Amino acid sequence: MCARYQAKPTENHLHAVKRIFRYLRGTINMGLWYSKDSCIAPTAFADADHTSCQDTKKSTSGSMQLLGDRLLRWSSKKQKSTAISSREAEYIALSGCYAQIL
Repeated sequence: MCARYQAKPTENHLHAVKRIFRYLRGTINMGLWYSKDSCIAPTAFADADHTSCQDTKKSTSGSMQLLGDRLLRWSSKKQKSTAISSREAEYIALSGCYAQIL
């Protein structure tokens, strides 16, 4: 969200980035751990939030792909096109998730 305003940040954007860096500083020793004896069944999840961007009224898509209980990939981004309905926003999110699986 903060990256959208890199060209002309305001005081509020700078405070938000400072909060993000303070949070990240406290999580330096955290990470993802994968056990060797877990299953490897592929699973994927996708979701969308219709017209969640206040500036452009575009939807936000989110997805994650798992191999067993191991996280392979996750993403969260603003959709390139404006969806007319929440169903269309969900379809766009699902198609992006499916493309990553293939």
